[in-house]
Amino acid sequence: MTFTPGTATVVTDPAQLATYGRAFRKTGKRVTLVPLGEGIHAGHISMIRAAKSLLGSMVMVTYSGADVPADFAREGVDVVFHGSFDPAVRITPQLDHLEDPDAIADAVTRTVAAINATHATDVVVGEKDFEELVALQHAVTALRMEVQLHSLPTVRASGGIAMSLRNEHVAPESQDAALAIGAALTAGAHVAEDGPERILQTVSGVLEAGGVTPEYVELRSLAFGPAPSVGDARLLVAATVGGVRLIDNVGVPVGVGFRNLDA
Repeated sequence: MTFTPGTATVVTDPAQLATYGRAFRKTGKRVTLVPLGEGIHAGHISMIRAAKSLLGSMVMVTYSGADVPADFAREGVDVVFHGSFDPAVRITPQLDHLEDPDAIADAVTRTVAAINATHATDVVVGEKDFEELVALQHAVTALRMEVQLHSLPTVRASGGIAMSLRNEHVAPESQDAALAIGAALTAGAHVAEDGPERILQTVSGVLEAGGVTPEYVELRSLAFGPAPSVGDARLLVAATVGGVRLIDNVGVPVGVGFRNLDA
């Protein structure tokens, strides 16, 4: 197969994928992995562009959807692995989970398998699935993997709704309720200097006003443990809107507030 950089060469054989990764490494290139699933949206495009921006980077995308999107070639991806990784072993990060532990373990295992198959030096992931991001970092650290994780802030549509494949399935009549999730997170972040209790009360109040009953509203540390009384934390929400389960999160400087960050 002829390889031309930036033309999204598609491979389906993990052995061939590994051959490309090893070849890139031998020429002194960074191998940057962008692990995707079955669909693509603006948030994924931003991840690919971030990967391309890394100096000396060859970008490899894993994708398991039915057809390989033309977006990959337009964005200058070098190699696309069209398929999935289903190892016979499972990595189970030890977290105080909010999401399904089995789903998190499966996602982390697939990403670690992709890192090994591509011989990646770098991985670009989004902060939309923050718990999965933290679990992946735990796995990379525990396994002493020589790869650097780069996380990107969630890309949001007008009104603050997070770009995600699940959000695209929310019916038009439920869009206002979906928007309430992003609004609640923003409101919670704006009262961060008043402490954890005020943050959680504010989020819950905005969700209630928007007709949304949350599955959870949680503050966690950046390592997914208990949130600090003062310092950086993550504010997370899950709720079912119009029959679609949505999750979202934002960073909050608890007990400090954004207005005091430069003080």
